Amino acid sequence: MASSRRKKHFLLCVRSGGCEDLELRKLYEHLPDAVAAREGYVRVVDESGEDYLYPRTYFIAVPLSREAERELARRTEMRASNPPLQRSALVRRR
Repeated sequence: MASSRRKKHFLLCVRSGGCEDLELRKLYEHLPDAVAAREGYVRVVDESGEDYLYPRTYFIAVPLSREAERELARRTEMRASNPPLQRSALVRRR
């Protein structure tokens, strides 16, 4: 029986073109979008969990091991449920 969950794919940011929303050398989850692809764009998910279109030339596909793909997919699913960061004791010390 085939799984209904789709396999997640990731792209490496190699160019930002001045976009402050992108970090160079960071992996982003790629969402398939045939219309965007025909126009030369890719749809990626940022840290907010929202997806946006960026020029295809800003990213390259990188082959990942199954273990890496699993860990990245797990991290993106957990992101929304993570508690807010708290200041550490080191930051509060003067």
